[in-house]
Amino acid sequence: MKIGTIGYNHSHDSEFVLDKPNGIGCPLLLLIKTPAFFEIDGVRHIVKENSFIFFSGKVPCKYGSLNNVYTDDWVFFEITPKDEEFFADLEIPFDKVMHLGNIEELSRIVHILTYEHYSAGFYHSEIEERYTEILFMKLSRILKDKSYLSDNALSERNNKLVYIRNQIYIAPESIPDVEGLAAESGMSRSGFQHLYKKLFGVSVMTDIINGRIENAKRLLSSTNLTVKEIAVKCGYGNEYNFMRQFKSRCGQTPTQYRNCI
Repeated sequence: MKIGTIGYNHSHDSEFVLDKPNGIGCPLLLLIKTPAFFEIDGVRHIVKENSFIFFSGKVPCKYGSLNNVYTDDWVFFEITPKDEEFFADLEIPFDKVMHLGNIEELSRIVHILTYEHYSAGFYHSEIEERYTEILFMKLSRILKDKSYLSDNALSERNNKLVYIRNQIYIAPESIPDVEGLAAESGMSRSGFQHLYKKLFGVSVMTDIINGRIENAKRLLSSTNLTVKEIAVKCGYGNEYNFMRQFKSRCGQTPTQYRNCI
């Protein structure tokens, strides 16, 4: 596919309206950064910021600002039947406004594309082509994975989960239940469990049990604390649950483990 014209973070005043009763004439991608109204094939939509639409160019449309300044990123394309197959494979719909929640990463790519499109530097056409493909693949990923986060948000959340995992092994007595850990990370219980396993390859409950048992082994081998005291320090509500889980994991009771050291 080839970019015709492109604009990054372009703002229009409150009077802005684009009206194309016969369609725009060529495909147009918009990353919508402020609330706006859109009329697509006669149907009116009030659109939130952080939305997008990919116009086919064939459908009557009208859009503009909603009381205030209207801001968007926009890219006009020249496409081939092969490009249409590419969009179909990525399951990117034409002529449908969709709210994404966060378009920061996509907008950064448009920023790079804008520079490359108007650049005369070496390989600018090839770089533009690659980034255009990446733009649509990233868009497709957002549409297919509603839990997708921008790179910055994902990095911040991953850091939280790394911290939580470290605490599980360093201070298991301070670890709340899974519900509490999810709240601490700002996620739902199911979302937290899914992301935790995806990031570390094990479930959070497996890590909690492993952290407790490893800490118990250390205390059994290096202190004179009673089994009951060790159970409390490892986050167990009572010593019987601790002894049962320890024997299940280690093949012997805490006392037998201590005597064998």
